[in-house]
Amino acid sequence: MSDTQLPSNSASSPMRAPSRTGDIVFGSLARGAALITLLLLGGILVSLVVAAWPTLQKFGLSFIWTSEWDPPNDQFGALIPIYGTLITSVIALVIAVPVSFGIALFLTELSPAWLRRPLGTAIELLAAIPSIVYGMWGLLVFAPIFATYVETPLKTVLGPIPLIGALFQGPAIGLGILLAGFILAIMIIPYISSVMRDVFEVAPVLLKESAYGIGCTTWEVMWNVVLPFTKSGVIGGVMLGLGRALGETMAVTFVIGNTNLLNNISLLSPGNSIASALANEFAEAGPGLHTAALMELGLILFAITFLVLSASKLMLLRLERAEGSK
Repeated sequence: MSDTQLPSNSASSPMRAPSRTGDIVFGSLARGAALITLLLLGGILVSLVVAAWPTLQKFGLSFIWTSEWDPPNDQFGALIPIYGTLITSVIALVIAVPVSFGIALFLTELSPAWLRRPLGTAIELLAAIPSIVYGMWGLLVFAPIFATYVETPLKTVLGPIPLIGALFQGPAIGLGILLAGFILAIMIIPYISSVMRDVFEVAPVLLKESAYGIGCTTWEVMWNVVLPFTKSGVIGGVMLGLGRALGETMAVTFVIGNTNLLNNISLLSPGNSIASALANEFAEAGPGLHTAALMELGLILFAITFLVLSASKLMLLRLERAEGSK
């Protein structure tokens, strides 16, 4: 009897393991991109330190709390630009965060379906307007209106109040720290509201419907259900807007007044910021301490941004630990 020859079956042959070449290449590219980012960040930091070294040696830490800025006599202090940067950013957040929350709440919970997309697109288009346009509009159009209908009533109502009144002293000329903060608020509202809207939309519908089912109002659902679930995204959006406000240059340069005098703490008085000081003086700064002082201002702005981001991360970690303890 002849042996029966069985047909060959490719399925019975051992299967080859999938190639890991693609994973290795992709992982290497991802690591390379992350490494390049870190190297760029380190390079920027090192270059700022090297360029600012003359003022770091001469003035030391006193550069931070000294208010004198006198280029002809090589006397420099960063207190006024730091104060202007921080105060305008705080004003912007105080105005922009509640407005952005209201916009996101309306678009996700209250708006008719036909209005959500066009209104959301219109708000996002505000982010596409160049900052110099905001600055020119603020200087030429909005400053007189702001002085008449915002600063003057604030000065009349809040000026006589002890302590708080010190923030609203002086002539209401429009240009100043308060107007700069208001313009910054308009500029960062699209960023914060867009992030808030996106994170509110990913909140589980089942949780919201359950809350509505037991009689909660819209505000109670947003405050007790949606916000706790999306707090990481909300804080991230606020930090994104704050970073935008801290580094804004041209719009602030047009409306802040660009003075290096700190006679009082009034929000109505002109001031300066780190970004506007760099924009105004860097092109005309001579070699030596003046250029080094401006570079140190850039280094300080870098440090402020880093501290703000670190603080936001620590805040998120504390919130997570508090939830874990509950």
